[in-house]
Amino acid sequence: MKIVCFGDSITRGVTCIKGRLRILKDNYPAVLQQYFGDSSTEIVNKGVFNDNSDLLVQRLGKDVIGEHPDVVLICIGGNDCNFKWNEVAERPDDTHVPVVPLERYADNIRHLVKNVKEQGITPVLLTLPPLDPKRYYQSISARFGKSIGHWIGLSGGIEHWHGQYNRCLKKFIKQLNVPAIDVRTAIKKAGDLKGLISDDGIHLTAEGYKVMAKKIYTDLTAQFAGQKAGSGI
Repeated sequence: MKIVCFGDSITRGVTCIKGRLRILKDNYPAVLQQYFGDSSTEIVNKGVFNDNSDLLVQRLGKDVIGEHPDVVLICIGGNDCNFKWNEVAERPDDTHVPVVPLERYADNIRHLVKNVKEQGITPVLLTLPPLDPKRYYQSISARFGKSIGHWIGLSGGIEHWHGQYNRCLKKFIKQLNVPAIDVRTAIKKAGDLKGLISDDGIHLTAEGYKVMAKKIYTDLTAQFAGQKAGSGI
C-alpha cells in the first residue's frame, strides 16, 4: 500500500527552535513509516512549506495523482486562515481577510476530495493541529510590530479564524462522507501544549509530530481492519 501525505509545513515537518525554523528528521510521515515498519506500506511526504489549499489544488496532479497512491492524507488550512501581517501592522484599523477566504477554502477541499476519489484514491482529511495563540502572537509581534495587537482585539485574531476553518473542515467531513482523523483533539489531550507546539506557537515539536503520527497510525489501521472485515477478507 502507498500513502501520500499532502499538505503544508506541518506535513513537511517544520519546527521552530530559538526563533529559527528547521525541518525535523522525525516529521509525522517519517514517524508514520516507522510505525508501519518494514511492511509493504510506503509513506511519501509531499508537504511544502507555506502552502495553502490554492497551491494544493495546483499540484494535486503531480504530487498525488501522479504518485498513484492508495490513500492520501490531506492536512491543510493553517496558512489559508493566516493573514498578511505586514498589511495588518500598517493598517490595524482596517478590515483584513485571510490569505485564502473561507468560502474558497471550502471549494478547494471539495475539489481535492472529488478529484482524488475519481482516481480511485481514498482521501483522508486531517483536522487542523492546534496552535498556541499567545506564543504565536509574540512571534508575529517580534517580526511585524505590536500594532497588530490592536487589530487582534477587534477581530478575534488567528485563533478565531483557525477555529472557523477547522469547523468548516469537520462539516465537510460529514457532508462528503470522507474518512477523517482528528489529530487536533489527540494533540490537545496528549499533555502540555508547550511541549507539543514549538516556539512560534504554530508548528509542532518532535514530540507533537510523534503524537500526530501515532493517532494517524492507530486510526488508519483500524479503518483498514474494518474494510477487510466488511469485505470478508
